[in-house]
Amino acid sequence: MQASDVMVRDVVTVHADTEVADAVKLLAEHDISALPVVDDGGRLIGIISEADLLHRAEIGTEKHRAWLLESLTAASTLAEEFAKSHGKKVGEVMTEGVVTASEDTPLAEIASLFERKRIKRVPIVREGKVVGIVSRTNLVQALASAVGALKASQNGDRRIRDELLSRLAGQHWTDFGSRNVTVEGGIVHLWGLISNEAERKALLALAEGVPGVRRVSDEMFAIY
Repeated sequence: MQASDVMVRDVVTVHADTEVADAVKLLAEHDISALPVVDDGGRLIGIISEADLLHRAEIGTEKHRAWLLESLTAASTLAEEFAKSHGKKVGEVMTEGVVTASEDTPLAEIASLFERKRIKRVPIVREGKVVGIVSRTNLVQALASAVGALKASQNGDRRIRDELLSRLAGQHWTDFGSRNVTVEGGIVHLWGLISNEAERKALLALAEGVPGVRRVSDEMFAIY
């Protein structure tokens, strides 16, 4: 699977000059944890997430250090922290240098990005413009869907095999049984010895008549 298979396409974005208060309102209204920041041409320039809003003066969560530790902290770090705590515009608070991916990026690679970069989402871009976003939640949803599809397929295969074996049991012209039949993905595999060509044709016809069979794979060999 690729990013395009699971990404959210209707991405809510903001601009650098958007008020932080408005961005916070969008996060709450849309029940999302981050907003890509774009320029006037729609090109990605940053992202503002919950992590950028943890230490805000409005709620008294800005960082405070003992004077000695603060004196040892780089001025650039202190300035960045102050901007994130007190900035009124998204451009003052957002994270730049955003990790991105393309629509055809395999999900395995995106999962690896989440792990290596310790991030929770990846904007999907095409020629620099945001066309979607993939979050950890989207990967979990894709996993749930895949597991559900696999389970449904396995249940279908089991039903097909049971029905085919039931029909075989009533045929006295063959000794084919459970050891000769497997089903995978709706494809019936018939293998083993047959005594004549008529038996081959009859077995193929029998298997093809079972509801849900997509194809019959003839893996039988004759002893005549």
